[in-house]
Amino acid sequence: MQTVKRLPRSAPPSRLDMNDLPQDLIANVLSFTGPRESCRLAVVSSTFWSASLSDTVWDRFLPPDILSILSRTTNASDPDFASNKKDLFLRLCERPILIDGGRKSFSLDKRTGKKCYMISSRDLHIIWGDTPRYWKWVPESDSRFGEAAELVGVCWLELKGTIPTTMLSPSTLYTAYLVFRSPQGGYGFDHQPVEVSVGLSGSDKTVRSVYLDAGMVKRKRLQQERGSGVYPKERGDGSYEVELGDFFTKEGVGEGELEMYLAEVKGGNWKGGIFVEGIEIRPKEAK
Repeated sequence: MQTVKRLPRSAPPSRLDMNDLPQDLIANVLSFTGPRESCRLAVVSSTFWSASLSDTVWDRFLPPDILSILSRTTNASDPDFASNKKDLFLRLCERPILIDGGRKSFSLDKRTGKKCYMISSRDLHIIWGDTPRYWKWVPESDSRFGEAAELVGVCWLELKGTIPTTMLSPSTLYTAYLVFRSPQGGYGFDHQPVEVSVGLSGSDKTVRSVYLDAGMVKRKRLQQERGSGVYPKERGDGSYEVELGDFFTKEGVGEGELEMYLAEVKGGNWKGGIFVEGIEIRPKEAK
């Protein structure tokens, strides 16, 4: 009978210690996650925390054309590309910068790092906007642009904003909002909705109705419709926003112009008392 020789038992593999991994390797791994995930992983260990501060991580979270965007800023005190990349990212999330002669603002979405813009009222096409009888440009200390378009009174309300789709982040679902103030509540909007649409210029667009009366939900207690986007929602700075519509930026599609439109031309009633700050475009928030 043949004897089977036993091989010597090998030593069990040593337990892997995360602190033994090269920091640049961890930083490279973190760069393939996302801003929020990277910050969460930073609390795993001191090695992860150190790696999470690396420019390798945050350079990937910044838009590839960030240098070009920063060159369009109008304020010398705004952050520049020489900053620590994490600090630059966080500053752009928390404090929008003015670009294009102060007629637009740029920021980043803190969750995703996607681009966000606001088109100032001065950069909107407003019917009768150059007629002081109907519209006035007034200083607005609470506005990032320092001014707003006051709707004195019109029976024909129509405004439009446009932005090249190439300025937006690819493969992203965006929502456009009209941002306005209504210190005295406005008038003429309580029962008459306005029509809004968002889409590529020259294409068919879905038209929906929204209300600009900031106090309507509270008065009528329409609690079930507060999150529908049909009624204004108060922002942290005391202004209001109302959804104009959504738009998905397809990757690889050629240059186009995104058009955001708002009008009330059917009711015939006079309306006014709101201060338009602009139109904001940012990634759609999960419900």
